[in-house]
Amino acid sequence: FMQADEKLLQQHYSDLAGRPFFNGLVKFMQSGPVVPMVWEGTNVVATGRDMIGATNPLESKPGTIRGDLCIQVGRNIVHGSDSLPSAEKEIALWFKESELCPWTLHVEPSVYE
Repeated sequence: FMQADEKLLQQHYSDLAGRPFFNGLVKFMQSGPVVPMVWEGTNVVATGRDMIGATNPLESKPGTIRGDLCIQVGRNIVHGSDSLPSAEKEIALWFKESELCPWTLHVEPSVYE
């Protein structure tokens, strides 16, 4: 857990800076702790986004995080990078290199081609 400060959140959501909801989003994200994490694996961006669900929770499939736990698009509970370049940028923003520990699942050679 961590408490994200305004500067970090403004950097994270910089692509939304001109949108009317930007200040409210930053304020909301500062209202409590967040749990930043890095997911690693085969097709991780696509797989992660499938698990998270559509940005609008009303369009999310049942069984997804947003489909099961959200009701409003502005409070959609979770963020997931939309591409590897975005993920690399966001990881560098939220984590120090020393905080990351890459690893390979021991069954990976048996599961993936």
